[in-house]
Amino acid sequence: MTKRKNSFLMQGSILALAGIVTKFIGFIYRIPMTNLLGDQGNGIYSVAFGIYNIALTLSSYSLPLAVSKLVSARLAKREYHNAWRIFQDALIFAVLAGTVACLALFFGADALEELYAREGLAKPLRILAPTTFVVALLGVFRGYFQGKGTMMPTAFSQIAEQIINAVVSVVAAWQFIHIYKNTAEEAAYGAAGGTLGTLAGALTALLFLVFVFMAYFPTIKKQNARDHSEQESHAQLYGVLLLTIFPVILSQTIYQIGYTIDDFLFGNLMAEGGVADQVISSQQGVFNTQYNLLINLPVAIATSMAASTIPSIVSSGVQGKRKERNDKIRVVVKLNMAIAFPSAVGLALLSRPIITLLFPSLMTYRDVAVNLLLTGSSAVIFYALSTITGAVLQGGNFMRIPVIHSGISLTVHVALVYSLLKYTELGVYALIIGNVTFPLLVSLLNCISVHRKMGYRWEMKKTFLLPLAASGLMGIVIFLMNMLIQMLFSMWEGMEKLGNLVALLIAGGLGVFVYGAVLLGTRCFSNEEMKGLPLLRKLAK
Repeated sequence: MTKRKNSFLMQGSILALAGIVTKFIGFIYRIPMTNLLGDQGNGIYSVAFGIYNIALTLSSYSLPLAVSKLVSARLAKREYHNAWRIFQDALIFAVLAGTVACLALFFGADALEELYAREGLAKPLRILAPTTFVVALLGVFRGYFQGKGTMMPTAFSQIAEQIINAVVSVVAAWQFIHIYKNTAEEAAYGAAGGTLGTLAGALTALLFLVFVFMAYFPTIKKQNARDHSEQESHAQLYGVLLLTIFPVILSQTIYQIGYTIDDFLFGNLMAEGGVADQVISSQQGVFNTQYNLLINLPVAIATSMAASTIPSIVSSGVQGKRKERNDKIRVVVKLNMAIAFPSAVGLALLSRPIITLLFPSLMTYRDVAVNLLLTGSSAVIFYALSTITGAVLQGGNFMRIPVIHSGISLTVHVALVYSLLKYTELGVYALIIGNVTFPLLVSLLNCISVHRKMGYRWEMKKTFLLPLAASGLMGIVIFLMNMLIQMLFSMWEGMEKLGNLVALLIAGGLGVFVYGAVLLGTRCFSNEEMKGLPLLRKLAK
């Protein structure tokens, strides 16, 4: 049992580490690409990706989870042939769903450009169209390998996909901008070049997994040959496949559609108010790239680290070990909060040095970008909490509850953002208010349900209050040190960039040290808790 548990943790650690690596690669390559595209190009690129993510959610995002869950359930009973049939049926579903999504995006690109009031949007959408087909197939292969208990193929394919994506996106964006420089279509073609890397990366990952699959195929044939268990019909398998896919699609669609509804509302209501198209695109670019790029990084790291413990929480729940399950929930939520609180404070207090250093060529809306990060950094905390509590509820077999909570929050979100854009002069800051309140409401509803449905008692002190207090102390140190450094470098003309870099390194580094020391000194995490988290074991030792 111990050997199996260690293997479970090891496989989870591999996938979590791959997730963190890919997020970092994604963050790093988006910096030069954001600078290349400019505010207007970023606006077109981000709106195109919002629509593309909806298409992916409806066609293929749920496939890795659904296939892995169904395959692993049958392999646990040594039903090798039924597991193989799940793979075959899921592949047929992926081909059909991917084809529909591809054709809808490709032939509907012009209509979507008109609907979103975003000139040039059709070009990146047509490049993203075939990507939906490739990603649908990719999801089935990843789910199959994960269902067989090996995360290596998925992990390697994710890293390879992101590396190719990064290189091709930046090179293609630069090349397209160079070709169409000083033309009316420069921003649109630059955005299209940026999306080319997404297709190239997904295709690379798919080819890698097909190669691994072909190498493994003789073993599959041998397992099927010695399996004499009762075979499920294709109709039965499609039934369970659709029942598994549907709740995930519904949940993810609600999350993803919020972003594209914001793009739709902002583009149309701002245009209705007489704002120029270039200004609308530029402000959308600032919000969707500079702000969201920085907000999403700490959330992705927190949830990737926590993801490795979710299967263990599920296992404890299935075995009826309620105390063990609740202990694991406490640790995984605490870990998320321990990352999210200081990230939010650091992003707010160092917003200007961060924006100035990462996006040096984007000058026009720099103050807007700084203010968005300053006022909206708290979204990190609520997105991290809503994501992990939603995963905990679904892991506890309460699949519909996070969907209902997201639906309630989305309804409130749309009404709020519409009202603020229509009846106030807040402009892009209305999106910030919506971006904070949406995960805040989901978090509150999820936390109540985790308590009521799973009998979990929230540990307020170490989960929320200690990270908050430590982040506050860290914030005081960062604020004073940043102010001192900026005053010193303001004495010399032309030293602004160096001053920002020094402030980021020294003030940020000192703040992290203070925060870590406070958490360790107050025993926020016990040694046993750290040993249970694969990526914190060395620190425990």
